[in-house]
Amino acid sequence: MSYTALYRKWRPSSFSDVKGQDHIVQTLKNQIVSGRIGHAYLFCGTRGTGKTSIAKIFARSVNCEHPSDGSPCGECETCKNIAAGASLNVVEIDAASNNGVENIREIRDQVQYPPTEGRYRVYIIDEVHMLSTGAFNALLKTLEEPPSYVIFILATTEVQKIPVTVLSRCQRYDFKRITVEIIAEHLKNLTEAEQIQVEDRAITYIAKAADGALRDALSLLDQCIAFHYGEVLTYDNVLDVLGAVDITVFGKLFRAVTENRTKDCISCLEELVIQGRELGQFVVDFIWYLRNLLILKSVDGGDALLDMSTENQILLREDGRSVDQETILRYIRVFSDLANQLRYASQKRVLIEVTLIKLTRPQMEQNLDSLIERIKNIEKQLEQGIVPKAEVHQKEEPVQELAAAERVSLPKGQLEDLNLIRNEWGKITRELGGPIRASFRDTVVEPAGESCLCVVFSDQSNYMIGSRETTIREIERYVEDHYRKSIAFKTRLRDGAERLNTVYVSEEELKENILMDITIEE
Repeated sequence: MSYTALYRKWRPSSFSDVKGQDHIVQTLKNQIVSGRIGHAYLFCGTRGTGKTSIAKIFARSVNCEHPSDGSPCGECETCKNIAAGASLNVVEIDAASNNGVENIREIRDQVQYPPTEGRYRVYIIDEVHMLSTGAFNALLKTLEEPPSYVIFILATTEVQKIPVTVLSRCQRYDFKRITVEIIAEHLKNLTEAEQIQVEDRAITYIAKAADGALRDALSLLDQCIAFHYGEVLTYDNVLDVLGAVDITVFGKLFRAVTENRTKDCISCLEELVIQGRELGQFVVDFIWYLRNLLILKSVDGGDALLDMSTENQILLREDGRSVDQETILRYIRVFSDLANQLRYASQKRVLIEVTLIKLTRPQMEQNLDSLIERIKNIEKQLEQGIVPKAEVHQKEEPVQELAAAERVSLPKGQLEDLNLIRNEWGKITRELGGPIRASFRDTVVEPAGESCLCVVFSDQSNYMIGSRETTIREIERYVEDHYRKSIAFKTRLRDGAERLNTVYVSEEELKENILMDITIEE
């Protein structure tokens, strides 16, 4: 007999089996008991939180011959047929691979016929946001006025992509991320039923790693059990399989950073690489370590908010004694930015090493956070009776950089386009996401003629990514779709001695400020 994955074997078969979505379950049960069943539902939320499972249970409940408190009995012929996928009354469609107009037209043709058994025909459309614009339009009329025996259940992980016209025709249910406590309790009951020996610490770590998705937790547990089949699944086993890092390693790295021991930081990272740890996950877990540290230092009774052993809390308190809250906040900001960069980086190790060097040697950076860190280091040295040595750094950019900003006049239309894009630039790059969000950091938008703007890069590697034609076309399409502006974009790399503090004003404003006529040269 073939093996069945845990997430399939333990999929909920009734509302009472659903974990962490009590607000949704109770509402649907009340509708079934009272007979106030809607014709269209929208289930939205992150992956693995029970959207499809609840949709299938609901489909069985509305057709069940002997429902009990709104849940399907599981024993009648209708329940068995639907559970086995043999019923023509429940149709499940994957919109990721069936997203065309013709697929929706098939549904529109089918709904004309009443169910052959049971009371309702139920259409479950998973990942509905993948439907094309034409498919959504074809669905609208049927969704608005379906026959009395038809129910639509739309499920999506990206509700922002659903047209408003569809949203307004559905009852919307937002699925929450499932808490660590609920996931851990479910995993514990499951392992006991499966007669699998697992340490509580191992279960807790898997529950955290699932990030609110119960299905992910079951998949991770399945993976760990397969690797250590026939053994007691320990906390260390889970760390090995998932490429994770123990909290003591975070403490060791944290102390090396706060004490400016650059070599020890690099050595610690080297050990993780040799052990085969996943570096992206390591950075995310280190951010959580810093978050826990900040809570212990900032919140009265913060111990109760941390899901960790007393021994680990003692270690955490020891680590936090040597730093203040502002320093921890700075570390969290730096590593959060690093985590975003790592998602699309091919040289993860190099980026982490550069970040560690910057943190241990704040004199290499020129931003305010680094300046504050340098002052704190000097104060520490003075308290210990050490006279800090002055460090002389050659200024890379000429003194003229500090001169007053140059004012340049632009025609009204060009200035409006420039100000619009400059004001929205952060939002544009953030919503486009992916490599655009990472590579367009620290860029400046300049005028480049009528209906044309130029993006100026300071970093060579970011310029190589941002100057690709496909990237530029994507930005132009976004601007046209969202702002109804047809603007062409160019890119260039900043010259080292170039000033980027030019102030652009209208011709009228420049005239008012300098109180004289201006001749615009062609």
